[in-house]
Amino acid sequence: MKCAVILAGGKGTRMKSDKPKAMCNLLFKPMIDYVIDTVREIGAGDICVVTGYKHEVIENHLDSDIKTALQEPQLGTGHAVMVARDFIKAHTDDDILIFYGDGPLMDADTVEKAYKYHKENNNSITLISALADDPEGIGHIKRDENGKLERIIEHKDATDEEKKIRESNSGCYWFNGKDLLYAISNITNNNVQNEYYLTDCLEILIKAGKNAGAYIAENNEVILGANDRKQLNDLSTIMRRNINTSLMLSGVDIPCTDGVIIAKSVKIAPSTVILPNTIILGDTTIGLGCTIGPNSYIENSEIGDNVVLDNCKLLDSTVENDVDAGPFVKICNNSVLKKGVHIGNFVEVKNSIIGEGSKSAHLTYIGDSDVGSDVNFGCGTVTCNYDGKNKYRCSIGDRVFIGCNTNLIAPVTVGDKAYIAAGSTITDNIPEDALSVARARQVIKENWVNEKKPCKEKK
Repeated sequence: MKCAVILAGGKGTRMKSDKPKAMCNLLFKPMIDYVIDTVREIGAGDICVVTGYKHEVIENHLDSDIKTALQEPQLGTGHAVMVARDFIKAHTDDDILIFYGDGPLMDADTVEKAYKYHKENNNSITLISALADDPEGIGHIKRDENGKLERIIEHKDATDEEKKIRESNSGCYWFNGKDLLYAISNITNNNVQNEYYLTDCLEILIKAGKNAGAYIAENNEVILGANDRKQLNDLSTIMRRNINTSLMLSGVDIPCTDGVIIAKSVKIAPSTVILPNTIILGDTTIGLGCTIGPNSYIENSEIGDNVVLDNCKLLDSTVENDVDAGPFVKICNNSVLKKGVHIGNFVEVKNSIIGEGSKSAHLTYIGDSDVGSDVNFGCGTVTCNYDGKNKYRCSIGDRVFIGCNTNLIAPVTVGDKAYIAAGSTITDNIPEDALSVARARQVIKENWVNEKKPCKEKK
């Protein structure tokens, strides 16, 4: 069985954050979430996260099935694994992945290939390495003249010659559970920092006659982490590029990637166009032949085929086929726009169902409403759903015509094919096929302006 220990106790001082380092966001999502996603993707059956600085922030964020262990004080990466001793003891017959909580670019494919290498070579420890473009600050992997692993040297402990070694330790390891328990029981802190290094496990297990190996990642970017906001931005650029590239290769058209941010969790069908300054996050799916953007924000929503969303904000809602919306539209709170709906400029739809073919061309608020098919909302229509204490729903039937500047005071029901005159404030139910006029009678006073002179005369 596979299981994992994720090290997430660091403060990340250079991040200048009031959160643990692993909780700093990358593309609107904490770095540790990417790590957990990878661990789950490779099929780890049990996960333990080692926390430290502001441990309660991470503990409250994690799913309930994830175990935790607290590292106080923080005496190095080896010490972090030591505090998970009880978890390791429960998995001595399993393969344990050790993973840093701030390594969001390490992908499941690389981890799985390293695991295969680990099992094929009957290794006690297999580390994932890569050839770094810049050897400054890395953990250097030292090999003998035959290429066999000897040890990992932290950059601050390396000699000038050792600092030239480009093969870098990623901080991601596969261990045999029993051998990991042996190794952490023999780590010492005889180094410049007086810390317990997890990297010492390699030398300990080699001296014990155990098999050790390093799987060299095909993509050296997987080893990258972030110690400050600039490096976090660098990771964001890489991840954004990778996601956009993958989507384009699958048939999604992104003619200009400027400002396009798409989460790894988003699914987009071919022949859809994503225009600049568009952000798509969360559990979102987008169908065939859509045009999304420019300047749109979409989160946790389902979008059908041939949909156009221009300058739209779409949250937690469903948009069916052949809908067009925008510009300057907000759709939120589990709203549903059914097939062929048209939503024009400066319209908000909240917690409402809009039936097939209905239209709201501009300057309208539809909140807490159930709307039938082929309804026309005139400019300036408002469903007045809140009385200061409670919210109420409006029910509008099929083929209703609502004139401009109409207020519907919920709760109110409008029957099928009813007409509402412009400027009406509707407080009572309207039966089907009826015309409702709810406004004061127009009064005209002849010559009133000349008599009253209400305005200043121009000189």
